[in-house]
Amino acid sequence: KDYCSLCSSCQASAGFSRPTVCPPPERLSALFPGVLAQENLPGDRFARGSSYIAACYVKYVEGAGARVVPIRINRTEEEYSKIFSSINGLLLPGGDVDLQKSLFSRAAKTFYELAMKANDAGDYFPIWGTCQGFQQLSVLTSNRHLLTLTDTRAVALPLKFTAEAQSSRMFSSFPRDVMQSLAQENITSNFHKWSLSMQNYSRNAKLRRFYRVLSTNSDGKKEFISTMEAVRYPFYAVQWHPEKSPFEWIQKPGMVHSAAAVRASFYTASFFVSEARKSQHRFSSPEEEDAALIYNFPPVYRGRDAIFLQNYYFD
Repeated sequence: KDYCSLCSSCQASAGFSRPTVCPPPERLSALFPGVLAQENLPGDRFARGSSYIAACYVKYVEGAGARVVPIRINRTEEEYSKIFSSINGLLLPGGDVDLQKSLFSRAAKTFYELAMKANDAGDYFPIWGTCQGFQQLSVLTSNRHLLTLTDTRAVALPLKFTAEAQSSRMFSSFPRDVMQSLAQENITSNFHKWSLSMQNYSRNAKLRRFYRVLSTNSDGKKEFISTMEAVRYPFYAVQWHPEKSPFEWIQKPGMVHSAAAVRASFYTASFFVSEARKSQHRFSSPEEEDAALIYNFPPVYRGRDAIFLQNYYFD
């Protein structure tokens, strides 16, 4: 087999006796997870158009070696189906929209159903949900709003791993020191008022069958799920914010920029992108690919005191 010169030289310098097989160049250049936009935040004086994606989620995915396709919330089912066949996974970001009535929830439902059907047919397609994305996945799976209020709007916590974590797809490849930091240090940023409690999860058969709980946390009164993954599908959800540590800089409780927090952030992003690499979806042409990328939209700087440092806005 042929090996790219860069990989061969890198591996030789690292002391490997022989190079390993690298993906073909066309595969390396064709990795495009989508990030779903959502309705603009009320009172956003920087808003242009009707929807946005916080730039931290774009940087989070790009930092793990992928290019981002923004998914707009005002598209038709036919357009979503075409986009689905071109992207290699979907990230549902944090935010503050209605999880049952918003255009965000409508689009998320469409992609969730397309992903279920595709994976059932052997067509690998991962979904990652962060905070609001976690909550949206719980609503889509249970067909109910089972979230409960918790005192977790600006707090950093360690993860309380379950027995399932070590054998999980998500955490099994994490270095031991990263797992130790996640378990012992206050490095997971929580900025949510709604949570999926262990009690509500345990009482709902659909959620119990569908998701494996990997970690929990507590606000002192209620135990809630902080990390979970689907049993049969490549769907993953974190109630915390790994993308904030390296890319958001507002000064408020819950924000953590330690080396351990940034390292944990990278490993979560790297895991999602590694899952996206298993998808065989492609754009039909280089021109279509170029037109779909986030590079066609300028990020808007919103100031150092903004909850999101930069946003992309869409009509």
